[in-house]
Amino acid sequence: MLYRERLTVPLVWWVLALLLAVSLLAAVGFYLGPVWGVAVFVAALAVAAGLFVSTAVVIEVDEAELRVGRAVIGRPWIAGCRALDAAAAEVRGGTGADARAHLVLKPYVATAVEITLDDPADPVPYWLVSSRRPGRLAAALGADGDVTP
Repeated sequence: MLYRERLTVPLVWWVLALLLAVSLLAAVGFYLGPVWGVAVFVAALAVAAGLFVSTAVVIEVDEAELRVGRAVIGRPWIAGCRALDAAAAEVRGGTGADARAHLVLKPYVATAVEITLDDPADPVPYWLVSSRRPGRLAAALGADGDVTP
């Protein structure tokens, strides 16, 4: 394994989920009683935890392939890559994006890596993948690792 990263929600999202669950506890508990309030509190936290855990994306690079979530591409099909800072990632993921591109962008990760493909049978020109360490991911894929503005 040359590189591994797991993109999970930031701690502040967990705090917001807890605050929502507490407000539901107070509202439902006041209206229906404390047993119902606690039940709704536990259910709200379980739903939030389930969503947060299930939407985490794992990025892995080894000698043979790149895996981003369930998507996999062999290293021979990767023509190049470049690490993008927050401003460049916003442009490439927004108005500067190609409609055919494979985008794996998370709203809580500002930086990304653009991975250019060289597969004539694949209409996807590039992958744009969120990464908290874009320089290290680009270096694992064979680029120089400098973050491009």
